Amino acid sequence: MSFIRAATSARATRFNQLAASARRYASTESGSQKSSNLPLILGGAGIAGLAGYIYLNQFGTKSTAVPAAGAGKSYTPAANTTSPLDPSKFIDLPLQSIEPYNHNCAIYSFGLPDGQAALLPVASCVYLEASENAPNTLRDEKGNPVHRPYTPISPSDYPGEVKFLIKRYESGKMSQYIHNLKLGEPIAIKGPLPKLKYEINKWDEVGMIAGGSGITPMYQIVNYALSDPSNKTKFTLIFANVEERDILLRDEFDALKKKHPDTFNVIYTLDKPSDGWKGYKGYVNKELVMQHIAPPSLAEKVKVFICGPPGQVNAIAGKKDGMKQGSLGGILKELGYTEDQVFKF
Repeated sequence: MSFIRAATSARATRFNQLAASARRYASTESGSQKSSNLPLILGGAGIAGLAGYIYLNQFGTKSTAVPAAGAGKSYTPAANTTSPLDPSKFIDLPLQSIEPYNHNCAIYSFGLPDGQAALLPVASCVYLEASENAPNTLRDEKGNPVHRPYTPISPSDYPGEVKFLIKRYESGKMSQYIHNLKLGEPIAIKGPLPKLKYEINKWDEVGMIAGGSGITPMYQIVNYALSDPSNKTKFTLIFANVEERDILLRDEFDALKKKHPDTFNVIYTLDKPSDGWKGYKGYVNKELVMQHIAPPSLAEKVKVFICGPPGQVNAIAGKKDGMKQGSLGGILKELGYTEDQVFKF
């Protein structure tokens, strides 16, 4: 059973929580099928790149709840209070296990020294790169090391390892490299790389729009928030994929919806659903957003997160400006949301 497919959760109470371009899609309403979510799985693995790094102490400290340990069992949180990772340089971690997930994804577990935990702040990711000590190196056309950002799926305080759910892309150099790693071989990792300081109950409503492997930062945030008994924020996730088998973390999101019916809802939309599919079909369009995401009239009480390949982000919220957020555009701007109300991962 998958590490993340668990029914029980453990709380961390003894230490501080540290802080391409696809075509624009013109989605259809549920029941119609005129468009394709293919750009959602061709946009590259993980999430958009980040510039530089931000020290953990910039994100403050806070005792928080953590998501499930996995496989229906609890765990003892690691005792370290500082991360063994380094946001300014790459360090090698050995590949400890590989767990097949679906037709093109697997869970990769990399060992952390001395039973320590990664202690990644929410929300943050890390860079993965081919190790200089690996049998095979990975370089771009200019001879520079190739690295990509990934968001772990393991709890921040989980001892001894950090886990990633990684999709294999035919044109993805880094994902191909990782999927060819053998047990014991190293990966170079740099982080934590904070992106947004999430604060419990800062917003009344949080809308989430994701495509493909862009789901991992959403999972990190919503699992973190819903694991906190003081949470009152209502989360609504719209998750677009090509086929039903492409829906990552579906069991986890469905379990969260069942456990937190008043504060979490998830809506799936598919480009190529089976005949028995009863959910939405096609792209995330204006009507779908209006129906499920809290309106911009809530002002500072609403926030909308989006993560996915460039084509999806551009169509829904406007193109990112390199490592920066870029101007707000797309569907969200048309609906009246402001730049302060939207965050692009």
